Amino acid sequence: MSQGLASRSTASAQGADAIRVLVVDDSSVIRGIVSRWIEAASETTLFGSAVNGQDALERVKTDKPDIIVLDIEMPGMDGITALPLLLKSCPQAKIIMASTLTRRNAEISLKALALGAADYVPKPTSLGGGEAAEDFRRELFARITALGGKRVRKLAAPRPAPAAEPVARTSAPTVPAAPTPVARREAPATVTRPVVSPVRVPHSPAAADEALSTSRSGFQLRKPSLLPPQVLVIGSSTGGPQALVAVIAAIAPQLSVPVLITQHMPPTFTSILAESLSRVSGLKCVEGANGMMLERGCVYVAPGDYHMVIKGKGGPIELNQNPPENFCRPAVDPMFRSVAAAYGATALAAVLTGMGSDGREGARSIVGAGGTVIAQDEETSVVWGMPGAVAQAGLAAAVLPLNNVGPEIRKHLGLRPK
Repeated sequence: MSQGLASRSTASAQGADAIRVLVVDDSSVIRGIVSRWIEAASETTLFGSAVNGQDALERVKTDKPDIIVLDIEMPGMDGITALPLLLKSCPQAKIIMASTLTRRNAEISLKALALGAADYVPKPTSLGGGEAAEDFRRELFARITALGGKRVRKLAAPRPAPAAEPVARTSAPTVPAAPTPVARREAPATVTRPVVSPVRVPHSPAAADEALSTSRSGFQLRKPSLLPPQVLVIGSSTGGPQALVAVIAAIAPQLSVPVLITQHMPPTFTSILAESLSRVSGLKCVEGANGMMLERGCVYVAPGDYHMVIKGKGGPIELNQNPPENFCRPAVDPMFRSVAAAYGATALAAVLTGMGSDGREGARSIVGAGGTVIAQDEETSVVWGMPGAVAQAGLAAAVLPLNNVGPEIRKHLGLRPK
């Protein structure tokens, strides 16, 4: 029996809800180790393995996996060549790019994300054991379970019809789910949809009455601050790079406040992300550095492996390597907390697609200081972990599709509609 047929038989034995994973890598060592990890996990099953892109395309002709872990550099057909072909053959599959962390591979990975890959995981040079191998396993499974779990939940229970919306906020059509890279040691948890109870925070005279309206999805919405924003802070993770491109492009070129971004990414990626945002927006976008003062209309991206905070209104920026928060460094929460302390009710925050709950407690600090928080909605999020945590906690003034987030920010900043 072929490896592909054998693994599909195993998938059938483990049940329809198991996340079926295809591993594509030219290294027999890596294929073997990752395949054993997948077979040993209760929530996943091995769909099969392939030695290059062409082999992968053959394996998906008659049956389709849920997740494809795709190496970049392979003989015959490499990952970036195979990516659009696999997406065409398996449009429902989520593809996770995996390769060693070099600037060239980082650039290729961001290109892959723009072409439709869902995420990226840096692969250690050796999987012989130790901390690097364990980090890779943890980060890989965080993405597999988050991206594949969305399919499993849809199979398990159809989504109920949404409640009527008293205040129309989400009339624009849904955009395609954005793709994206790696968080440093992210938690695998994603957010489900429990009933939300009222959330009490300290009252600020600069804020309107608390949480009196309801979103289309049934979440409580807080009324935004009555003061014009003086800073914009954005947190994102899985799916974030493409979501950030959409939002930053939407608010340029009239942007009149500084923007601070924490995107869960490793070193090298964050500098390339800043360059990409500069190209699409025409704004000055840089990695944050110690001592930088904030300039109006400038975008600052937290460097990989460093938390980025500010020490007062207007800066300076401070980078630190304090312990990871929510399994991440950089993390959104410390940035949000520092902005809440410095700007109070003049802080505007957006939490975009990403797994885990990073940003929720920082958003609570911003709301507690009288500021305003916007969350991306579930339908347009690659993973609705971070924005879902904010929405469920009753901290958002709006829960919107991605293509409405930029216009909503423009409205708060008093910019002319595009």
